[in-house]
Amino acid sequence: MMGRVLRDLLRRRVPHVLGIYLAGGWGLLEFSDFAVLHFGLAAAWTTRIMVLLAAGLPVALWGAWRLGGRAPTFPITEAPPRSVAVLPFVTVGEDPDTDYLGFGLADQIVTDLARIGDLRVVAKTSSFAYAGTAEDVRSIGRRLGARAILEGSVQRSGDRLRVSTQLVDVADGYHLWSERYDRTMEDVFRIQDEVAHSVARVLHAVLRESEREALARIPTHDIDAYELYLQGRKFMWQTRRRSLQYARTTFLRAIGRDPRFALAYTGIAEATALLCMYYPTARVDLDEAEAAAETALSIDPELPEAHAARGAVLFLKGAVDAAEKAFVRALELDPRLFEALYLHGRACFQQGRFADAARLFSEAGSVREDYAAAYFTAQSLEALGKHDEAEVAYRLAADVAGRHVELNPDDPRAATMLAVSLCRLGKQDAGLRWAERALEIDPEDAGVRYNVACLFSVAGKPDRAIQCLHEARSVGFGNRDWLERDPDLDAVRDDPRFKAILEAM
Repeated sequence: MMGRVLRDLLRRRVPHVLGIYLAGGWGLLEFSDFAVLHFGLAAAWTTRIMVLLAAGLPVALWGAWRLGGRAPTFPITEAPPRSVAVLPFVTVGEDPDTDYLGFGLADQIVTDLARIGDLRVVAKTSSFAYAGTAEDVRSIGRRLGARAILEGSVQRSGDRLRVSTQLVDVADGYHLWSERYDRTMEDVFRIQDEVAHSVARVLHAVLRESEREALARIPTHDIDAYELYLQGRKFMWQTRRRSLQYARTTFLRAIGRDPRFALAYTGIAEATALLCMYYPTARVDLDEAEAAAETALSIDPELPEAHAARGAVLFLKGAVDAAEKAFVRALELDPRLFEALYLHGRACFQQGRFADAARLFSEAGSVREDYAAAYFTAQSLEALGKHDEAEVAYRLAADVAGRHVELNPDDPRAATMLAVSLCRLGKQDAGLRWAERALEIDPEDAGVRYNVACLFSVAGKPDRAIQCLHEARSVGFGNRDWLERDPDLDAVRDDPRFKAILEAM
């Protein structure tokens, strides 16, 4: 108990304010003594000042406590060494339908850089929010918590491709490295490989042999199929229902161009799994998704993305043991594959394997900053009863989600996870405001309704929590395993109405 009180005092900067107040008071008393001796000021003034200082001390401490409890403003954090953010490359040209090219190249470079264990890469959902902005890259880098920013441009003319890139030091704005590639479209994979190697070299990151091999892999020899794949990836990272559906359709078109394109089959399986996971009312064919993952593995048995996607699909189909083997294999092939870590973590959480879930979500967050991974890390620790560690993790989750919603104000899932994190940290009013904002953004999203129910449960509002759970179920939420194990619902778990909802599932 005393430990938590002390942490709250430090977090709200009460000792800091106390030190400043006492130092200021001491200086004022010293000046009053000087004035009594040299200017004939009555000695009673010193006594009056001491009384005023004593009376003002509780007010100053109370103010520090109150102000320190306000919602965080998501301050700029110290960037870790060898950290980089990749901005979407600007597509030069008059055809708006080719803007996917700049997004796609940057997306693939992010994926390549994230494979390098010695680097920390900012999540696409954060860095890509700066697409088209005129803000100074130094300011962007500080906001994203990165030491360096990679930006560039892409220009295509027929079969010719020009890619210009530059790596900028966030501290002083100077170029660390820059290059221009005048190649053909068939050289696009070599360009991505060279950019990733150059960034690693300049930031003094050490590449393992397995990482070099992964960077050198060529996924398809059909450039048109690869362009379709890039289009799909652009919409995939948005994780909206329509964007996931469009991504899936685009991956199917890529396969029509190249039936041996393993990554495109993987994209179909992953997009389908995410649709089923995030939007339960979406009509998806998990059998078709499993077949797509199997086809990808028949083409490339050691493709880690395919094993991870297959694991997610199998788990959603209830084949838990087979899913576990698929996730383990994916992480054997690529221990830093974010999708494998994150999806495996969700599977472990639903099984009640909270220690494994906490580890996997934490590792996913170390690969790239992600609000969901940060939040589920905290939630898993809370489920384990590790309240002190969970509090630290919730603070990190609030910071990460806060930065994300500042850049992506239309993301309701992030808003709800920020809301619950704030509520866990004792900032209920701020949490409730974010929950209301999430409902305004997308009132029909089952996941949003469910997360808001969790917020009301944590905030001690059981009636509102039960009401939101009913609403979540009515719009498609049906994940009973998650419902049974979510620590955010502990406050209503013994409520007969909650048990009735479980029985109805």
